[in-house]
Amino acid sequence: MAQVKIELPPIPPAPSTPVEPVGQDFHGVKYMDHFRWLEGDEQGKTTDRVSTWTDAQNARTRAVFDNLPGRAAIKERLASMLTLPSVSAPASRGNRYFFTKREGTQAQSVLLVQDGIDGKPRVLFDPNGLDKKGLVTLSLSDPSQDGKLIAIGTYRAGDENTTVGVYDIDRGVWLADQVGGKVGGVDWMPDNSGFLYRNLWDVKNPYSGQVCYHALGTASSQDKVLFKQYTEGPLASTWGPSFSMSRDARWLILTYSTSTKANDMWVVDFDKYRRTGVLEKVTIAEGIDARFGGPIDGDTMFLYTTDGSPNGQVFAVDLTRPARANWKPLIPERNDANLTGVQLARGILITTYAREAVSEIVLHTLDGQKISDLKLPGLGSAGLSTNEDRTEAFLSYGSYNTAREIFRLDLAKPDDRTLWDSVKLPIDTDAIAVTKVTYKSKDGTPVGMFLIHKKGMELSGNHPVLLYGYGGFAIGTSPGFDPSRAIFVEEGGIVALPMLRGGNEYGEKWHTAGMLANKQNVFDDFIGAAEYLIAQNYTSSKHIVIQGGSNGGLLTGATLVQRPDLFAGAISAVPLLDMLRYENFLMAKYWVPEYGTAQDSAQFEFIRKYSPYQNIKDGVQYPAVFLTAGENDSRVHPLHARKMAARLQEVSAAAPGGDGKPVFLWVDRDAGHGAGKPLEARLQTGVDQLMFVMWQLGMLK
Repeated sequence: MAQVKIELPPIPPAPSTPVEPVGQDFHGVKYMDHFRWLEGDEQGKTTDRVSTWTDAQNARTRAVFDNLPGRAAIKERLASMLTLPSVSAPASRGNRYFFTKREGTQAQSVLLVQDGIDGKPRVLFDPNGLDKKGLVTLSLSDPSQDGKLIAIGTYRAGDENTTVGVYDIDRGVWLADQVGGKVGGVDWMPDNSGFLYRNLWDVKNPYSGQVCYHALGTASSQDKVLFKQYTEGPLASTWGPSFSMSRDARWLILTYSTSTKANDMWVVDFDKYRRTGVLEKVTIAEGIDARFGGPIDGDTMFLYTTDGSPNGQVFAVDLTRPARANWKPLIPERNDANLTGVQLARGILITTYAREAVSEIVLHTLDGQKISDLKLPGLGSAGLSTNEDRTEAFLSYGSYNTAREIFRLDLAKPDDRTLWDSVKLPIDTDAIAVTKVTYKSKDGTPVGMFLIHKKGMELSGNHPVLLYGYGGFAIGTSPGFDPSRAIFVEEGGIVALPMLRGGNEYGEKWHTAGMLANKQNVFDDFIGAAEYLIAQNYTSSKHIVIQGGSNGGLLTGATLVQRPDLFAGAISAVPLLDMLRYENFLMAKYWVPEYGTAQDSAQFEFIRKYSPYQNIKDGVQYPAVFLTAGENDSRVHPLHARKMAARLQEVSAAAPGGDGKPVFLWVDRDAGHGAGKPLEARLQTGVDQLMFVMWQLGMLK
């Protein structure tokens, strides 16, 4: 049977990008940046000139991607899964259950409330009517303990600048209370007299974090500031300080985490503060290179920490005597799994672990004695929605070949559970196999990797492979169903997900082995995954596309620059790529503890060796590249994708015989870092990336 020839759309030349060199000296080493002007003005704001250039790049990308053969069919298949109902696990407060749901062609999720377990859900807040493009996102919904009031937060077009209002559920009215400034969480007083929250005192300054108290019925300008971002010393590793409150509001926990040797935690007698107006912080831990957190029951904090235990352990801390000498060991560190969370239900302490990224949940008495392992449907990712005043809980579960399921259960008899919600997918998930392999990285370190493919697949040396990675910030590779990956597998592809150093799959040691001066380990692990798949006859270098976003965009950027011979294509989404200047923009100074800074002479030496933008070389044949960014990104500035696209296009255009691979840029003008995208935008993103992968791997029909 004759093979049908695929007609690809013509690829227009990349828009002309003027070269305007700007020199910068780093510790005696001078770099010439040809495309500094693509950063925008001195504050990084997009200029008219940059906007016009971006329009031309976007138009070129759409002219090609929208006309790739088979796009309509792929879009229809992906839409059939993205338009399935998506429901969150309920949060129980009083007699009410709160959850979100998006179904059909709704752009955004809707907040629902249900009175009683047998009640009928009703809409509490629907953001879809607030913007014709569906750009308003429900970002926060924190009900009071009795379920009568709820703080509801929204932001627009992905900017993550959440503003919170308060809704009275019984009366069905909005109160006058409103708090702005990128609110990051609300914790109600038991009597509904007010709530604590964290935000930015200056939304234009990402380093102005604070913790505040808002008394209900007053203007936010009168809110009391309890704790502010340090003005001197290290920055926090997220935007500013954070907090948690005991259920009875007796104890306030304040945390300042830098991911360096300056992680701090204090306890405040909040009852005393409300009586006297004097905030007294008593140290739980200060200046320690470890993670801290945990819930409170009465005067006891169940403190999770990695101090002296990279995989995590739990102590009982008497908050009336919180000094380290008084901590009582409760649940010891496990060597075979990484502790990822601690929760409370009535009379039950819950620990969640990741064993090579697979979830395990263990139930304990409040004195740390093990009750039982919580049985899970399979090897996947799981989480519990609990309430400290009851044993009722909701279990969420999903895996690479299983869509999300939610079960209602009583933790006092956890094997007795009912299905609350599930998704029936329009694909045969029984035909999808998930296997785990182990390979050795460049330095001999064993690295685990999940492979998703059709059952019965035979090794041929030419299977198309989508190799995805992240490798940073102690964020692991958690099993979960992804519709785009499922389509790729249906088409005969293999999805490979290595557990790279920098993540948390093997505890905090695994994280630190992939940060700062060890960052090259992450790239070596990723390269090693590709080399393993080739050596084991799964595929060849012509049949691999790499994919990653944010820190994972740095991963793919560095990897394609270091080993351009190893891949057919690369997707670098909302990436960090100019690592010599990254911390000058938006909130990136928060990540200096993870990456280091070129302003430090010692750190400059290891950063400059891998910074993708500075390591592109003339005369090298790079694979095809698809870069994406969000114009409203408040985390990673779109300048990274712009400058990288311009430089790669420059090298590609100069390739001998015009044989350079195409480089595309798409900057979404109505998006940020990715959160809050409406359905149609998520669908376009998924189709664009899947079509690019299939195009570069010869899978288009």
